[in-house]
Amino acid sequence: MAEQGLLSVTMSQIAESVGIGRATLYKYFGGVETILLAWHEREIARHLEQLADVRGQGLGAVLEAFALMRHASHGRHDPELSEFLHRDRQVARAQHQVHRLLVELIREAAASGEVRDDVGPDELAAYCLHALAAARSLPSKAAVRRLVSVTVAGLRPAQPA
Repeated sequence: MAEQGLLSVTMSQIAESVGIGRATLYKYFGGVETILLAWHEREIARHLEQLADVRGQGLGAVLEAFALMRHASHGRHDPELSEFLHRDRQVARAQHQVHRLLVELIREAAASGEVRDDVGPDELAAYCLHALAAARSLPSKAAVRRLVSVTVAGLRPAQPA
C-alpha cells in the first residue's frame, strides 16, 4: 500500500505477498480496508502499551515516548492511507486514553509541586498533546527530545518574582 496507494492494492496481492491463499484471507477479512483497520488497531494498542510501560518513569518519560511515536509515524504512510486510518473511532478512543493518562500524571505531579497548579490538568494535557504533535515534522530524535524539553519547561511552576 505504501508503494501503490490504498485504492490500488487487492486482496489477491496481499494474499500473495504473505504467502496464503486468497480464500484463507477472505475467511478472516472482508476486504483490504478490514485488514488495514485491524493492523492499525494493533498498532494503536502497541503504542498505548508502550506509554503504560513508561508511566512509572514519570510525566517526562511518557511525553518523550509519545513524541517519539509521533516522530516515527511521519512520512510512514501516504496521505490517502493516513486519512483513511484516522477517520476510525479507534483513533479518537486512543487519543482520549492518552489525554486521560496525561491528566492523571499532571495531577500527580502538580500535587507534589513538580508541575504548575495555576492551570488545570486537563488544559495542560491538551497543551502537551498539541505541542508534541509537532514532533511529526522534526528532522531527528534529538530535535524531538528538545521539543519535549521545551514542553516540559512550560509545565513547571512559575518562579516567584
